Amino acid sequence: MVRRFVSADRPEMAGRLQYHLHLKPGDVSRYVLLPGDPDRIVKITKHWDEAKEVARNREFVTRTGFYEGVKTSACSTGIGSPAAAIAVEELANIGVDTFIRVGSTGSIREECKCGDLVISTGAVRLEGTSKQYVRIEYPALASYDVIAALVEAAETLGYRYHVGITASTDSFYCGQARPGFKGYWQSWINDLLPDLRAANVYNIEMEAATVFTLANLFGLRAGAICAVFANRITDKFKVAGEEEAGKTASLAVKILHEWDEAREKTGKKYWFPALVYGK
Repeated sequence: MVRRFVSADRPEMAGRLQYHLHLKPGDVSRYVLLPGDPDRIVKITKHWDEAKEVARNREFVTRTGFYEGVKTSACSTGIGSPAAAIAVEELANIGVDTFIRVGSTGSIREECKCGDLVISTGAVRLEGTSKQYVRIEYPALASYDVIAALVEAAETLGYRYHVGITASTDSFYCGQARPGFKGYWQSWINDLLPDLRAANVYNIEMEAATVFTLANLFGLRAGAICAVFANRITDKFKVAGEEEAGKTASLAVKILHEWDEAREKTGKKYWFPALVYGK
C-alpha cells in the first residue's frame, strides 16, 4: 500500500496518522507514560486493569488501556533525546497533554541507592536536542502538579524516593563520565561529576531535559520518575526499581486525573492542594 503524506513539512498520513509513531487521534489517552525501553511497556502495563498494543514502529511501541478506571497510554521512545522529541511532537499532534518519563538513571548522591526512585524537578540541558528548539538559557522544568502527583503516588505505595534536579546527556559513556572505547578520555570529563554534585544535581539520564523543554514550549505538562540502576559515587550497579517506577507513574496518572476533574469542575486554571484536600 502506498502511503500518501500531507507534505514534507507535515509527514502525516490520512486520518492524521503520525509518521514515526503510527498513531492517530483516539489511539492514546491524554496521559502518556514515556519509558525508553520498548520491553518496559509490558512491565508497566501488566499492572493495569487492561491494555492492548495500538502501534509498533521502530523503537516506538504503544499500548493503551485503563489503570484503576483511568484511560492511560504508554509509548516507548528508545534511547536518547532525539527520539524522545519525536515522540513528544507526534503525541502532542494527536491530543496528548501530559507526559511522564519512566526510565532508569545513574545517581550521583550517596543516599540514592540502587532500586530507589528519583522524581525530577528539572533538568540540566547537557543534551543537544532541546537546543534545536530554544536558547540554552531556557529552563527545563517539570510541571509542579506532575511532580506533586508522583510524590503522592510514591508515598502511597511506600517506595523509597528522592526529589531533585536531573542532568540529561547525549552520551551514556563519556558524557556521563564513563571511559570510552579503549579508555578514551578527555580532561574535562574529570570535572563532570564533581561539578554536577556541587550544583546539587541528583542523577544523570538521557531524555528528561528534552521532554520538559518541549512540554513547556508547547504549553503542555511533563514529569519524570527514574529507577536508580547505578550509583556513580559508590560504584554500585543493579537493575532494580523499574517496576516500582512504572507503578508510581501509573498511580500518578490516576491522581492527576482526579485533580484535573476537580480543577475543571471548579473552573480553576491551576491545581492547588486545597482544591482537592480542603483548607
